[in-house]
Amino acid sequence: MKTKNRNLLVWTTVAIQIFCALLFGAYFILETYLPVGLNVGWQVYELVEIVTAFGLVLGAVMGVILARQLLKRNERVEEQLRVVSGEFQKMLEENFDGWGLSPSERDVAYFAIKGMSNNEIAELRGTSEGTVKAQMNAVYKKAAVESRTQLLGYFIEELLAEDGENQAA
Repeated sequence: MKTKNRNLLVWTTVAIQIFCALLFGAYFILETYLPVGLNVGWQVYELVEIVTAFGLVLGAVMGVILARQLLKRNERVEEQLRVVSGEFQKMLEENFDGWGLSPSERDVAYFAIKGMSNNEIAELRGTSEGTVKAQMNAVYKKAAVESRTQLLGYFIEELLAEDGENQAA
């Protein structure tokens, strides 16, 4: 079901439920608690109950249908995220191999792409910040970029290019 149609269905169901709740509540509050005599026949009373019951049942059924759809969609999105995450890792490894990065340079590049500072990388790897800077410079040179931003931009461009290729297929 298209998102626009689903949204229309959801809001229509909500509107019907609100209408039924107001109808039910207003009728019975006026009839039971206020000294207002509505003096309507039993047919009107039954009609209010039928319409209210219909709205509640419709809401429950739509709630179940939409919950199932959302759960299925959530599973699909989570699976796609796992695939994309795996593909991104694979793309990193392929580029690192192509650039001839050493194991230390790979680690530093990976942590830099994750957004860590040189100081954080140095602490995590148990090295000096100067060593991390030197390794980052080696990564920049081998990747033919000049900064951390350009390094990240390179991978974003790769992802967008692959996404465009997949959409065109």
